[in-house]
Amino acid sequence: MKHIIGGNDASPPPQVKTVVVSEDCAGQRLDNFLLRQLKGVPKTHVYRIIRSGEVRINKGRVSADSRVQSGDAVRLPPVRISQRVAEKTVAMAENAAREAPRRDFSILLEDEHLVAIDKPAGLAVHGGSGVSFGVIEQLRMARPEAKFLELVHRLDRDTSGILLIAKKRSALKHLQDQFRERETGKTYLAMVAGAWPANKKVLDKPLHKYLLPDGERRVKVVARDDPDGMSSVTLVKVLRRGAAARTVDSSVGAGFSLLEVTLKTGRTHQIRVHLATEGHPILGDDKYGDFELNRALARSNQVTGLKRMFLHAWRLQFNHPLSAERIELLAPLPPELENFVTHAIS
Repeated sequence: MKHIIGGNDASPPPQVKTVVVSEDCAGQRLDNFLLRQLKGVPKTHVYRIIRSGEVRINKGRVSADSRVQSGDAVRLPPVRISQRVAEKTVAMAENAAREAPRRDFSILLEDEHLVAIDKPAGLAVHGGSGVSFGVIEQLRMARPEAKFLELVHRLDRDTSGILLIAKKRSALKHLQDQFRERETGKTYLAMVAGAWPANKKVLDKPLHKYLLPDGERRVKVVARDDPDGMSSVTLVKVLRRGAAARTVDSSVGAGFSLLEVTLKTGRTHQIRVHLATEGHPILGDDKYGDFELNRALARSNQVTGLKRMFLHAWRLQFNHPLSAERIELLAPLPPELENFVTHAIS
């Protein structure tokens, strides 16, 4: 059956289409797979048909971050958009790719299979949702000779730290399998408001994704028997705890705690929501944080001020896709976060 885009009143109505995932596409996120299958269909519509349950993999409901595997049967619902909209969408994507400035990133590790970079805060990992381009588009512009560059995983736009990019399809699949099977070690550094209790070391609380009226994504903790809850486990260790230094605005409260946070699962916004739900939001978090505290920190002087979220992907452990050697990468705190730790806690 053909997937119809455009056409006129005499055209036959679009019909359900089933696509079998090839080996080359194995390991891709469902949303990325669909964007390639449904050329010209706006991203907002792609995410809408996923959320509505119209897209199925092997007849089962799925989410946007589900991974497709070779041989999977993906059900695509009828989609009809005008030829004008299709052409405009494709043209916008092509223009965005061309306009992405080339950028070189701090390299933590690179060989013929992968490259690990230290992503700066404030930069999305890819274009979309109002963002013209991200890390992957800029890296491709900086390396026009590269035949293959694909994100292995993702970081929030305002999170800095280690980001893995595959340089071969085989490496991508191998590494994504490790992330999915929880064979990687992912540890972050986070500064939170207040004194984190030293005995609170394991947060085991299911999470549920939902949308605000304006379509923006959010996550919340739900009851263990909630059918929409996803098992989510976070390990927390206190590295440093102290009162706010006098140089920081007096309205910031009782002080801060620097935490080492290890993910045992990889849910959207997991660290941010788990810590905030315990009453200790990450400093600078504009979605789940203490907004009054964030404003006070942003007003502080250049040395002790904090104008970004204090969440950094600090350590990553994984098996090399070719040799199976266990790799451990470390990304030091960026200067603005290191300065805050040094000067803002007494």
